[in-house]
Amino acid sequence: MPPNAKITKEMIVDAAFEIARSDGAESINARSIAKKLGCSTQPVMYQFKTVDEIKEEVYRKADEFHSQYISDIQGRYDDPMTEIGMLYIKFAVEERNLFRYLFQSDRLDRNGLDEMIASEEFAPVLAIISEAANVDFSAARDIFAAVFLTVHGFASMLANNSMEYDEEYIKKILTIVFMGAIGAMKEGLI
Repeated sequence: MPPNAKITKEMIVDAAFEIARSDGAESINARSIAKKLGCSTQPVMYQFKTVDEIKEEVYRKADEFHSQYISDIQGRYDDPMTEIGMLYIKFAVEERNLFRYLFQSDRLDRNGLDEMIASEEFAPVLAIISEAANVDFSAARDIFAAVFLTVHGFASMLANNSMEYDEEYIKKILTIVFMGAIGAMKEGLI
């Protein structure tokens, strides 16, 4: 008889990630993971003390997946700022369950918009806005806040099936908000 295959932490996290993508993070439990891996629950709970630990690892994996997704800038739109916004929105459409887990659950580990904008990882986005709007980083932060809140609103509505995806309409609104924020900054309102 061949030896049993060893179930690793990585295999468990990968299986749980796929469950989160297809069925939602609320469907992650020892039984669903074991079923996906074709094993009993014992190897799953041997590698992790609790299912919550698995969910934390899945959250990290989902966050990395999201970051790669929205960083895939290939010049599909007139400017990089619009492309980042559209990618964020498309993620919510194509990966509804992951979007909800990342941004509409109690697992969101950032304390707020200000902390996110101030993070080191966010500097490249501010650089894109700064260059596109021909402004300093301080003004770029304010412009981003205006655009992000609109982008996140669209993404949330789409992730929760509250509206239909209309790329041209969304792109138009994002352009209006971006240009309006630049105009407001030039008028001294930001």
